[in-house]
Amino acid sequence: MSALTLHGYWRSTSSYRVRIALNLKGVAYDQVTHDLRTGAQREPDYRALSPQGLVPAVETQGFAFTQSPAILEWIEERWPQPPLLPPDAEGRAIVRSMAALIGCDIHPLNNLRVLQALKQDFGADQPALDTWIARWITDGFAALEALVTRHGRGFAFGDRAGLADCYLVPQLYSAERFHVDLSAFSALVAAGEKARALDAFAMAHPSVQPDADP
Repeated sequence: MSALTLHGYWRSTSSYRVRIALNLKGVAYDQVTHDLRTGAQREPDYRALSPQGLVPAVETQGFAFTQSPAILEWIEERWPQPPLLPPDAEGRAIVRSMAALIGCDIHPLNNLRVLQALKQDFGADQPALDTWIARWITDGFAALEALVTRHGRGFAFGDRAGLADCYLVPQLYSAERFHVDLSAFSALVAAGEKARALDAFAMAHPSVQPDADP
């Protein structure tokens, strides 16, 4: 049994980010799944660990951490090699801004609980939900495309996989899942494909997780 347990869900993009980072660092971990479709993340036992009732959460050595940005920063501090962030302060700020563009401005508007609220509280049908999802991914990707074009040298930032790719690849998965047109984002898509070719990313893909649908 590993010293670190990741609580997540196979199709959660925020859990996907954490799996990628752990794989890039070569850190072993166990997984506990909470099926978001059935509301398992709201069970009292899990809320005792994660009061928001959201995934991911990490348990290790008597501590519990929630929120993927905090988890990713902890991983970087706990296992500094290989680094997820550039060595210079300016580079780190750029990478963190790229990550926040996805983690703060795209993903929260398209996660399951928001989509469920749009459907249940406002009567949105699936075409309306698809339009909503595409709007926010497209708006965010337009800005991210400019940043990848400016700062990427094969990957989202620079010439090696890092924190920006941990966010980009799961968001690309979500965009493809909802059939968002990505034809305007050639630099971003190319960086994502380069990262996906690495074992650390392939092993983190939702389809190969132990709780994935057959």
